[in-house]
Amino acid sequence: MTLTKEAFVERETENMKRDLGLLVSFPSVYSDDAKPFGLQNQKVLAAALDLMDKAGFRTKNLDNYCGYGEIGEGEKLIGILAHLDVVPTGDGWDSDPFTMIEKDGFLYGRGVSDDKGGVVASLYAMKYLLETGYPLKKRIRLITGCNEESGSKCIEHYVEVEGHIDAGFTPDAEFPGIFAEKGMTGGSVVNRCSKIMDIRGGEAFNIVAKRCEALLPKDSFDVNALTSWLGEQGIRCSVSEEEEGIRVVTEGKAAHASLPDTGVNAINYMLEGLYQAGFQDELTDFFHRYIGLCVHGEKLGIDKLKDEYTDYTFNIGMIFKKGDEITFTVDARFPVTRKSSEILPLQLQMKSEHTEFVSHGVVEPLFFDRSHPMIQAYMKAYQDVTGDYESQMEAIGGGTYAKEIHNCVAFGCAFRDEPGNIHAPNEYLRIESFQKQVLLYIEALKNLNETEL
Repeated sequence: MTLTKEAFVERETENMKRDLGLLVSFPSVYSDDAKPFGLQNQKVLAAALDLMDKAGFRTKNLDNYCGYGEIGEGEKLIGILAHLDVVPTGDGWDSDPFTMIEKDGFLYGRGVSDDKGGVVASLYAMKYLLETGYPLKKRIRLITGCNEESGSKCIEHYVEVEGHIDAGFTPDAEFPGIFAEKGMTGGSVVNRCSKIMDIRGGEAFNIVAKRCEALLPKDSFDVNALTSWLGEQGIRCSVSEEEEGIRVVTEGKAAHASLPDTGVNAINYMLEGLYQAGFQDELTDFFHRYIGLCVHGEKLGIDKLKDEYTDYTFNIGMIFKKGDEITFTVDARFPVTRKSSEILPLQLQMKSEHTEFVSHGVVEPLFFDRSHPMIQAYMKAYQDVTGDYESQMEAIGGGTYAKEIHNCVAFGCAFRDEPGNIHAPNEYLRIESFQKQVLLYIEALKNLNETEL
């Protein structure tokens, strides 16, 4: 009797947990202690390739940037792109982040959801096809990278060495999948003549700034007007007089840059507040004219370029003064059916005598029509396994490996009601969901195998 996928997953669950625990045990955060991405990333890649080798895959290490395991035969190539590197653990864990534990039907550890769980689920889906002798018309390749969290240089290297794929997915988002990802065109605004004596705020370019602190000349603005305006906006602030000048601190709420509406940007409120309080300065005048409190490019007219799927977002992540220059970073994400050639000219309007926007490069959007055969293959797999015919693929403001290679989208591995505490303390994975991931990937690979590419 043919081994069903459900019976296979039930039989292999303990082995899946064992293998995931092994991968979690490597603290594979980016490091410069070994090229290209650190010694722990080298070790976790070797461990993953060893698991694939033992499963009967043909394996290859691509200079420790990434590696892959392959099954099947044929000219066409199906790729699964998953990553082995993880973000730093931070504080607040209830257990050792790199010792996976099981509790009440959940697995806890850094990387169980992002993305080592996806690696193991994909590996076992391929193992099932290999063990049951499923007639593959195409090659299937599990590509495991080591630099997704800090630049995706791993997949850039893969493409340089091996080329692109004919179809595939990255298990690094949500089910039922992502059919489009916004374009990105960030940069910096640099000012060379501000009266602001010192300023700093924000933690990263892709996070809404939670706090901003500035030192300003005495009698350069109306303190009461500033505190009154910020109070009306619901912004916490403190103002103190020091020997050097007036120190102002604004407090906001952090959020991911792709969703600036969900946060409160302390930098925006600092600079716009100073303008409202009568601070006469080229930088604050510039900020009020082109940005203010807007997060969709309203003052630049870019908000009008939203499409039926997504809108434009604009986030100030960090601000700092170095020498005579004040710089703030811009994380801009634009609609999935637009081109950077439509966006950049509008962003480049941001300039004055001593202030200018400097682009840091462009990433064009990823977009597949929902009727595309590859998208249909994923939706059929999702519906057949889950019985959910209501949920639909989404367009997102974030970015995945899918942008780094042709013919790829994100498919899983998280379920929308289980965020998994990704990038946060006590990252988790429900064991039942882990099992379901394997079932979904088995069906998706079968569907891709039968799809004309």
